[in-house]
Amino acid sequence: MTQRGQDTIEWLQGQSMLQAARDRARLYAGQARMWLHPYAEARARDASAIASVWLTVYPASIIVEEGGSVLQALAHEQLWQALSELGIQGVHTGPLKRSGGITQREFTPSVDGNFDRISFDIDPRYGSEAELVHLSKVASAHNAVTIDDSIPAHTGKGADFRLAEMAYGDYPGLYHMIEIREADWGLLPEVPAGRDAANLTPAMCDELKARHYIVGQLQRVIFFEPGIKETDWSATPPVLGVDGKLRRWVYLHYFKEGQPSLNWLDPSFAAQQLIIGDALHAIDVLGARGLRLDANGFLGVERRAEGPAWSESHPLSVTGNQLLGGMIRKAGGFSFQELNLTLDDIANMSHGGADLSYDFVTRPAYQHALLTGDTEFLRLMLHQMHAFKIDPASLIHALQNHDELTLELVHFWTLHATDSYLYKGQTFPGNILREHIRSEMYEGLAGEHAPYNLKFVTNGVSCTTVSIITAALGIRDLGSIDAEQLALIQKVHLLLAMYNAMQPGVFALSGWDLVGALPLEPEQVEGLMGDGDTRWIHRGAYDLADLDVEAQLSAEGLPRARSLYGSLASQLQQPDSFASSLKRMLAVRQAYAIAASRQILIPEVANPALLLMVHELPAGKGIQITALNFGAEPLSETLHLPDVSPGAVVDMINERLEGELSEAGEMTINLDGYEGLSLRIVSSVATL
Repeated sequence: MTQRGQDTIEWLQGQSMLQAARDRARLYAGQARMWLHPYAEARARDASAIASVWLTVYPASIIVEEGGSVLQALAHEQLWQALSELGIQGVHTGPLKRSGGITQREFTPSVDGNFDRISFDIDPRYGSEAELVHLSKVASAHNAVTIDDSIPAHTGKGADFRLAEMAYGDYPGLYHMIEIREADWGLLPEVPAGRDAANLTPAMCDELKARHYIVGQLQRVIFFEPGIKETDWSATPPVLGVDGKLRRWVYLHYFKEGQPSLNWLDPSFAAQQLIIGDALHAIDVLGARGLRLDANGFLGVERRAEGPAWSESHPLSVTGNQLLGGMIRKAGGFSFQELNLTLDDIANMSHGGADLSYDFVTRPAYQHALLTGDTEFLRLMLHQMHAFKIDPASLIHALQNHDELTLELVHFWTLHATDSYLYKGQTFPGNILREHIRSEMYEGLAGEHAPYNLKFVTNGVSCTTVSIITAALGIRDLGSIDAEQLALIQKVHLLLAMYNAMQPGVFALSGWDLVGALPLEPEQVEGLMGDGDTRWIHRGAYDLADLDVEAQLSAEGLPRARSLYGSLASQLQQPDSFASSLKRMLAVRQAYAIAASRQILIPEVANPALLLMVHELPAGKGIQITALNFGAEPLSETLHLPDVSPGAVVDMINERLEGELSEAGEMTINLDGYEGLSLRIVSSVATL
């Protein structure tokens, strides 16, 4: 190897996450602190006790003070005074570490919103490591924690991938990458000039499988886009290895081309070293108390003789998550999984894996209830949740996040496609029920009815919470929203917040929710959507604390989203604002420890717009009922609770008497259109 080549290798090693993880591992060897915490089992209720109300932010959308950084903005005292007053106990920052790729020692931009990590260093676009450490200290001073990200399924095309391409050391073992013999290069696509990979066609995948190179096509193609990504496999051009040999590789990427998938069962165990090292760095250096395990259901892939490869519900994903979740608990942290798979997978991977799971169980279902004014599918999913023994206290019940509103409904597509479900008085197989629900939601959320929302490939719809609400209300022109419509939008938004907040587990909302953000016009982010990624329309910039009221762009250059509610700071000065109303709701949630309650009943209802959730409050505080009207018309319904002690029924938020639960266990609930109530039964039976 030439000196220049050796210099390149040494430089890449200096940038390598695997090398950083190996260096860091030495700090833990023989140290007692790694044995001070229980780690074998997931501890959902312990995790939510640390922080049960989260704000999720998206770094690229943060408006900052002139000359300031994103991390300085997130640590600003003016912001934290408002967050503390609202009742925020945790801030999930989103991915902040350097992402993207490296080409000839030049760093290239992220291809997926910093979910293609290439370094343990903080991305200089957002600030510095010192600023992130300061943020964690500011959060702690306000009785809150910071929550970071681990990305166990893939990296970006940074130093680790470049060393793997060059066949250096055990770096190829990091990835699902296979060297193709030169005699078979004709089976691979040509890589266009200026590109470092080309996607394989389905026919190419099938041929490489037939020749025993790869496991073949996977069960689904996430981010499918004709002519851009038709399979989960891509090929490199010829790359000169450290041994002087030219090689072409085929590599797996569940997501985008720039996100090569990690191989969690290679003899080097390099992937485990890299990811666990990254997680420990976030906890011990950056001050994070929790970590999201992003895309953690895709750690195993296996060849099948017929059909697509086994790539979902694979036992290796369960094992990998147990290792990662256990290590995070050993270090004194907690983790949550953002896992859009079947309920079987969510349940299985929670046994020893992540402590909490994002609520993909009911998220599309409660949006369906709003769009249709009918809660039957939502009630079906709540009953399914209990059938699979998923405790709602183990879920993160959320409003908007950085991703699309997913409509994949994977549970009914794969393992349960032929199972029977009773819906609307008829029995449907899972796959037919799925298509019916999807078609209703696509029709109601996008297209001619709501042109401001856009389909996101085959996964769902790009939209904000507010633009879901406007679609449900039949508002087609977002530029003509009047005061009466704005008041109704806010009312519906609070209804959705109450559904998520007034049940056990973690409640999460975004900065976009707090300001009432509308989607951007596609033309405003056209340059970011060239690969079909329409999610950028719902990632508009916002300023929660009025740090720069004149700014029209975030620090990252995203246009400011139109805000219906105004900043968080300004709303808290208005008693009837969205944030002030939410503050009262969250205060009741905290006072009665609803996050720690137990869901004991999802009653059947006569009015299809009604949803009832019955919870047993901790510490003998009685029974709480969340009653929600997802329809526009007022309703009245008699509820039967024969196993609950009689007593007065109190509106917990407005502190007024709503009626009485009779000796027979009956009570009448009256709700205006889109109204929600949190009710407590004050038993007349004395309790100790």
